Amino acid sequence: MTQAAKIPDTEEAWDNGTLGADEQYVQVAPKALQDEVNDSLGMQAISIRLPKALVEQYKVISRFHKIGYQPLMRDALARFATHEMKRLLVEIAEQRDEEAAAAVKHDKAA
Repeated sequence: MTQAAKIPDTEEAWDNGTLGADEQYVQVAPKALQDEVNDSLGMQAISIRLPKALVEQYKVISRFHKIGYQPLMRDALARFATHEMKRLLVEIAEQRDEEAAAAVKHDKAA
C-alpha cells in the first residue's frame, strides 16, 4: 500500500487551494463550537432577504476591494448605524436645548 505524500502546511498551500479543497474532509463544526466562536467575535447570525441585484452589486464591489461581500455588507451596515446614532444624538441634544431655552423664556415671562 502506498502512502500519499504529505502536502506541506504553508500559507501558499492554503491560498492556492492545495490544502482545504478536498470535500472529503469538510464537516460542519458542532453547534457549541459555532456558538463559542460567534460569542467570542461578538457576532450573531441573522436571516435577511435582499434584492438579488443588490447582492450582485455587493459582490462586484467586494471583488474590486478584494474582500468577501458579507464582510463588506457588515462594514456598510456598521458605518450607517454609527452615522445614524450620531445624527440621532445630535437631534436629541438640539431638542433638549430648544426645550431648555423655551423653559427659560417661559420662566422670564412669568
